Amino acid sequence: MDTGIEGKLALVTGGSQGIGKGIALALAGVGCRVAIVGRDRTALNECLNLPVLRDTGAVACSADLATSAGVERTIQWLRTEVGPAEIIVNNAGGSRPCDIFAGPAVWEESFYLNFAQARLITTEFLPDMLAKGWGRVINITGGTMARAMNASSPAKAALQSWAKSLAFEVAARGVTVNCVAPGRIDSVQVRKVLHPDERLRAEYIAANIAAGHFGEPDDIAAMVVFLASDLAGYITGATIPVDGGQIRLAV
Repeated sequence: MDTGIEGKLALVTGGSQGIGKGIALALAGVGCRVAIVGRDRTALNECLNLPVLRDTGAVACSADLATSAGVERTIQWLRTEVGPAEIIVNNAGGSRPCDIFAGPAVWEESFYLNFAQARLITTEFLPDMLAKGWGRVINITGGTMARAMNASSPAKAALQSWAKSLAFEVAARGVTVNCVAPGRIDSVQVRKVLHPDERLRAEYIAANIAAGHFGEPDDIAAMVVFLASDLAGYITGATIPVDGGQIRLAV
């Protein structure tokens, strides 16, 4: 199936492991040139050595997108060494379980990582997309409400709200903006942060996930490739759950 995105430059943040790595591999697999941003230089180098990424000319930058310096480094790297992104996958983020009395630093860090950096990077390259009359912005979000305090949930709600408004603004100019909301994906973060106990993990799956198991990064990657493709040109402003029929996105 022709996706229409062969040769386009796709930026994947948080792309060195887990969901981001799966997305980078899938986009490279349909012929995109992929630019990966992540904090771990060793993990980035390992990604670049994977055949599909190596063969399509993937490049990588080590930057911490929880900081303004990391965002500035990413933008400068793309502008001077790579080129303007035509497809932006804002995947960098992280769960932030916290106490109900957590101080401002906890909330500010979470909002920057889970919302502000995605907005800043997208806004930087949006004029290039609009000038070409084609672009894709895909935000990997997640649960926007939780039974237990988590500083990432309100930030992800802000990301979805911003994406919806942006989609309205740019739809007539060839740029689509969508969100993908993963359920529980089998990743290091999910196993170590959210579900470190195997017994409780099994109980959670039985109570909440109709499919009966955690998803895989490839499940999210397939949706991202579709939304990035010309096949999805009439889909914008959507938040699409990929969660195996999960009852809720966060606990």
